[in-house]
Amino acid sequence: MMIYTLATQALHILPPEDAHTLTVLLLKAGLGPVSHLSTPELAIEVAFDGGILRFPNCIGLAAGFDKNADVPVAMTRAGFGFAECGTVTPLPQGGNPKPRLFRLTEDQAVINRMGFNNKGLEVFSRHLEPVHARRKKPVVGLNIGANKDATDRMADYVTGLKRLWGLGSYFTINISSPNTPGLRALQGKSHLDDLLGQIAETRAALVKASGVNYPIFLKIAPDLDDSEIEDTVASTLAHKLDGLIVSNTTLSRDGLISAHASESGGMSGAPLFELSTRALRVAYAASGGKLVLIGAGGVSSGAQAYAKIRAGASLVQLYSALVYKGPRLADEVRRDLVSRLKADGFRSVSEAVGAG
Repeated sequence: MMIYTLATQALHILPPEDAHTLTVLLLKAGLGPVSHLSTPELAIEVAFDGGILRFPNCIGLAAGFDKNADVPVAMTRAGFGFAECGTVTPLPQGGNPKPRLFRLTEDQAVINRMGFNNKGLEVFSRHLEPVHARRKKPVVGLNIGANKDATDRMADYVTGLKRLWGLGSYFTINISSPNTPGLRALQGKSHLDDLLGQIAETRAALVKASGVNYPIFLKIAPDLDDSEIEDTVASTLAHKLDGLIVSNTTLSRDGLISAHASESGGMSGAPLFELSTRALRVAYAASGGKLVLIGAGGVSSGAQAYAKIRAGASLVQLYSALVYKGPRLADEVRRDLVSRLKADGFRSVSEAVGAG
């Protein structure tokens, strides 16, 4: 609808972080779009130890948009098959000094150095309780991180998993943000094995106590080389996590032309597409289909979502493209993706996963 196009253009008058804050407030007030598009071809099931998680469609909202779990229902109403909330840390934190969010309009990109700004686990949990109590629950992912000043960052992930168990549909362990100093060091093999061992042990105890299990994903950086991705896949399989999100933002600035290209932080949007898709292909080959992969990074069209799926993603996430294309984007991507699947003779998205 034209009103959402105009609203997106109007929001660009504001500084990026103010525009985002206003957007969330408008969504909380019920002023977001409502999708009536039916795409049964895009429904997909993810099997894990303990059950099957059903996604009404494979196009999801990436973490970072809804840091405090304010609007997961509004975003699924807008056409997303699932919404990932967070990153949330055990304690509230203000994040890095402002300005810390930059539009790179000429590159259709965004640079952020937000620094896990959020209201903490208790507020996050309170927001999730009515969502989880709904008769028809949306698929909501819970993205957990560590506080910047934590003396034991691994313990923060365990704390998040324990506190949020039973309040969402799946969990994401975010160790790949470039905006918390030292966090990406957890992607190193020895640290990663230690962390995932603690996650697996905590998960087993929670399953035993509650009788329910949830998929757990690890979110990785696109800047890892092939051998590092292969090591990450091996660790993920060894500790029986269910999948990877490939990928987070990048430190690369290759080819950028916008005035803000030299700002520090993680870059997302169109220039991330090729780098993140390359990492996705490596992860898919290394996992041999044993991990569920969520493709993220630079997706703004059905063609790009389709490329992620053919590279091995069962599910696809987007976020930065909303800055430039507005809240009807989920439906646009879904409609285009269905057309591409049909043109290639696929009856469902699951048939196209890893098709090359």
